[in-house]
Amino acid sequence: MTSAKTVIVAGILAMIAGAGMEKGAAQNPIGNWGGDHIGLEVTDKGLRADFDCAHGAVDTPLTFDSDGRFEAKGSYVQESPGPEREGQQPPPKAARYSGRIQGATMTLTITLADPARTIGPFTLTKDRVPRITKCA
Repeated sequence: MTSAKTVIVAGILAMIAGAGMEKGAAQNPIGNWGGDHIGLEVTDKGLRADFDCAHGAVDTPLTFDSDGRFEAKGSYVQESPGPEREGQQPPPKAARYSGRIQGATMTLTITLADPARTIGPFTLTKDRVPRITKCA
């Protein structure tokens, strides 16, 4: 009987430890993330985003709540087809990057204020190669 209780308690402790590791993984997103029409490089200093016809950045470390949700201010630059001429690059727009990480999956939405526009949501996977088609 004591042996059975020990096995049950050990199993419960293992599940609790596993759940804690899952949350820790969600709060340590450093690395490359890929999805359809998007790729992210997340570092301890923020993130760099590459889209089909745009790019963006967050220049502050991401912070997460207990559910793996995050929100950060950043920038978004709409690209145009063909080569960019010096001095004619479009200016970056203020953007809000928000989403959630659950294990190896991230959902991400980018919101622009001026003009009001929502980009996404995107679903990304850790260490997946992004599928991006740059403007031609």
